[in-house]
Amino acid sequence: MPGPLRVTDTVLIPEGELSWRFSRSQGPGGQGVNTTDSRVELSFDVAATGALSDFLKTRALERLAGRLVDGVVTVAASEHRAQLRNREAALARLAQLLREAIAPPPPKRRATKPGRRAVERRIAAKKRRSDVKRTRRNRDD
Repeated sequence: MPGPLRVTDTVLIPEGELSWRFSRSQGPGGQGVNTTDSRVELSFDVAATGALSDFLKTRALERLAGRLVDGVVTVAASEHRAQLRNREAALARLAQLLREAIAPPPPKRRATKPGRRAVERRIAAKKRRSDVKRTRRNRDD
Protein backbone atom coordinates (compact mmCIF):
# COMPACT_ATOMS: atom_id res chain seq x y z
CA MET A 1 0.00 0.00 0.00
CA PRO A 2 2.84 2.51 0.54
CA GLY A 3 3.81 4.57 -2.44
CA PRO A 4 2.12 7.18 -4.58
CA LEU A 5 -1.64 7.22 -5.07
CA ARG A 6 -2.49 6.57 -8.72
CA VAL A 7 -5.41 8.77 -9.77
CA THR A 8 -5.09 8.31 -13.54
CA ASP A 9 -2.42 6.92 -15.82
CA THR A 10 -0.63 10.27 -15.80
CA VAL A 11 -1.52 11.67 -12.35
CA LEU A 12 0.24 10.31 -9.27
CA ILE A 13 -0.10 11.83 -5.81
CA PRO A 14 3.12 11.42 -3.78
CA GLU A 15 2.70 9.68 -0.45
CA GLY A 16 4.16 12.70 1.34
CA GLU A 17 1.23 14.89 0.25
CA LEU A 18 -1.34 12.62 1.93
CA SER A 19 -2.00 13.04 5.64
CA TRP A 20 -3.65 10.36 7.74
CA ARG A 21 -5.65 10.62 10.96
CA PHE A 22 -6.96 7.68 12.95
CA SER A 23 -9.73 7.51 15.53
CA ARG A 24 -12.16 5.07 17.04
CA SER A 25 -15.05 3.94 14.88
CA GLN A 26 -18.62 4.21 16.08
CA GLY A 27 -20.96 1.30 16.57
CA PRO A 28 -20.76 -2.03 18.33
CA GLY A 29 -17.38 -3.59 18.74
CA GLY A 30 -16.23 -6.15 21.20
CA GLN A 31 -13.31 -6.47 23.54
CA GLY A 32 -11.06 -4.27 21.43
CA VAL A 33 -13.59 -1.53 20.77
CA ASN A 34 -11.98 0.98 23.11
CA THR A 35 -8.42 0.33 22.03
CA THR A 36 -8.38 0.12 18.24
CA ASP A 37 -8.29 3.22 16.07
CA SER A 38 -9.86 1.73 12.97
CA ARG A 39 -11.58 4.86 11.59
CA VAL A 40 -9.43 6.58 8.97
CA GLU A 41 -9.43 10.16 7.68
CA LEU A 42 -7.30 10.87 4.64
CA SER A 43 -6.57 14.51 3.78
CA PHE A 44 -5.06 15.96 0.64
CA ASP A 45 -4.18 19.62 0.08
CA VAL A 46 -5.45 20.27 -3.43
CA ALA A 47 -4.50 23.95 -3.37
CA ALA A 48 -0.84 23.36 -2.48
CA THR A 49 -0.11 20.16 -4.39
CA GLY A 50 2.61 19.91 -6.96
CA ALA A 51 1.24 16.67 -8.40
CA LEU A 52 -1.40 18.45 -10.49
CA SER A 53 -0.75 20.92 -13.29
CA ASP A 54 -2.12 24.43 -12.79
CA PHE A 55 -4.93 23.68 -15.23
CA LEU A 56 -5.99 20.46 -13.45
CA LYS A 57 -5.58 22.09 -10.05
CA THR A 58 -7.91 24.93 -11.03
CA ARG A 59 -10.48 22.47 -12.38
CA ALA A 60 -10.30 20.36 -9.21
CA LEU A 61 -10.62 23.40 -6.94
CA GLU A 62 -13.72 24.54 -8.82
CA ARG A 63 -15.42 21.16 -8.80
CA LEU A 64 -14.55 20.30 -5.19
CA ALA A 65 -15.35 23.77 -3.84
CA GLY A 66 -18.17 22.46 -1.64
CA ARG A 67 -15.96 19.81 -0.02
CA LEU A 68 -12.81 21.84 0.53
CA VAL A 69 -11.78 23.40 3.83
CA ASP A 70 -8.90 25.84 3.21
CA GLY A 71 -8.03 23.98 0.00
CA VAL A 72 -7.91 20.56 1.72
CA VAL A 73 -10.23 17.69 0.84
CA THR A 74 -10.83 15.02 3.49
CA VAL A 75 -12.21 11.51 3.00
CA ALA A 76 -13.25 9.26 5.89
CA ALA A 77 -13.68 5.49 5.99
CA SER A 78 -14.99 3.45 8.91
CA GLU A 79 -17.03 0.68 7.34
CA HIS A 80 -14.47 -2.06 8.00
CA ARG A 81 -13.28 -3.36 11.36
CA ALA A 82 -9.62 -3.40 10.34
CA GLN A 83 -7.68 -0.16 9.99
CA LEU A 84 -5.78 -1.47 6.96
CA ARG A 85 -9.00 -2.12 5.03
CA ASN A 86 -10.31 1.33 5.98
CA ARG A 87 -7.05 2.83 4.71
CA GLU A 88 -7.49 1.05 1.39
CA ALA A 89 -11.12 2.20 1.20
CA ALA A 90 -10.11 5.82 1.91
CA LEU A 91 -7.38 5.71 -0.76
CA ALA A 92 -9.82 4.31 -3.33
CA ARG A 93 -12.43 6.92 -2.40
CA LEU A 94 -9.96 9.80 -2.68
CA ALA A 95 -8.65 8.53 -6.02
CA GLN A 96 -12.20 8.29 -7.39
CA LEU A 97 -13.07 11.76 -6.09
CA LEU A 98 -9.98 13.30 -7.70
CA ARG A 99 -10.53 11.35 -10.93
CA GLU A 100 -14.02 12.84 -11.24
CA ALA A 101 -12.78 16.32 -10.28
CA ILE A 102 -10.06 16.50 -12.95
CA ALA A 103 -12.00 14.73 -15.71
CA PRO A 104 -12.67 16.84 -18.81
CA PRO A 105 -16.21 18.16 -19.10
CA PRO A 106 -18.63 16.08 -21.18
CA PRO A 107 -19.20 17.21 -24.77
CA LYS A 108 -21.95 19.75 -25.31
CA ARG A 109 -25.32 18.31 -26.25
CA ARG A 110 -26.38 19.09 -29.77
CA ALA A 111 -30.03 20.02 -30.01
CA THR A 112 -31.92 17.74 -32.39
CA LYS A 113 -35.50 17.52 -33.56
CA PRO A 114 -37.50 14.31 -33.18
CA GLY A 115 -37.78 12.30 -36.37
CA ARG A 116 -40.93 12.33 -38.48
CA ARG A 117 -41.78 8.76 -37.48
CA ALA A 118 -41.50 9.59 -33.75
CA VAL A 119 -43.81 12.58 -34.17
CA GLU A 120 -46.35 10.40 -36.01
CA ARG A 121 -46.25 7.75 -33.27
CA ARG A 122 -46.77 10.39 -30.56
CA ILE A 123 -49.76 11.93 -32.34
CA ALA A 124 -51.27 8.49 -33.02
CA ALA A 125 -50.95 7.59 -29.33
CA LYS A 126 -52.64 10.86 -28.36
CA LYS A 127 -55.51 10.14 -30.76
CA ARG A 128 -55.95 6.62 -29.33
CA ARG A 129 -56.05 8.03 -25.79
CA SER A 130 -58.55 10.69 -26.88
CA ASP A 131 -60.80 8.01 -28.41
CA VAL A 132 -60.72 5.97 -25.19
CA LYS A 133 -61.76 9.02 -23.15
CA ARG A 134 -64.46 9.97 -25.65
CA THR A 135 -66.07 6.52 -25.36
CA ARG A 136 -66.22 6.90 -21.57
CA ARG A 137 -68.14 10.17 -21.70
CA ASN A 138 -71.73 10.31 -20.56
CA ARG A 139 -73.96 10.75 -23.64
CA ASP A 140 -76.82 12.40 -21.67
CA ASP A 141 -75.09 15.81 -21.43
